[in-house]
Amino acid sequence: MYSFMGGGLFCAIVGNILLVVSTATDYWMQYRLSGSFAHQGLWRYCMSGKCYMQTDSIAYWNATRAFMILSAMSCFAGIIAGILSFAHFSAFERFNRSFAAGIMFFVSTLFVLLAMAIYTGVTVNFLGKRFGDWRFSWSYILGWVALLMTFFAECMSAEEWLAHVKMNRK
Repeated sequence: MYSFMGGGLFCAIVGNILLVVSTATDYWMQYRLSGSFAHQGLWRYCMSGKCYMQTDSIAYWNATRAFMILSAMSCFAGIIAGILSFAHFSAFERFNRSFAAGIMFFVSTLFVLLAMAIYTGVTVNFLGKRFGDWRFSWSYILGWVALLMTFFAECMSAEEWLAHVKMNRK
């Protein structure tokens, strides 16, 4: 019965690692500026081999940062709830930890979807027009892969909860 929760935990752990790596690295976008390549992330940008902190307080960067951090935190909370679902404490008989883990993975998926949508929309409509030769890079792609992994974790946790509910009805 715990195979869905185990698969959900695997997807969640991989998704959480990808969320942290995606948020921390500075390869969300690459572009050519004054004949040299540059790249930027949520925290810094690099040009000609030198990196600088993003000191501008631009709303879409702040929103993307906040949603990515909230997503990683809720995914971590879901992982803890999922691990606890394997433990059988009599004090938690009425509280289904598989359901709680699924809710946390759903919230994580929602937050990362918001972060990626905000970043994509602003980048395509504003920065994409400013830089002629640009593309999304691997940190950005890891964010979308993390979205899929947290979604799969949520689906597997929900299936685990449904199996638990069906078993208790019998």
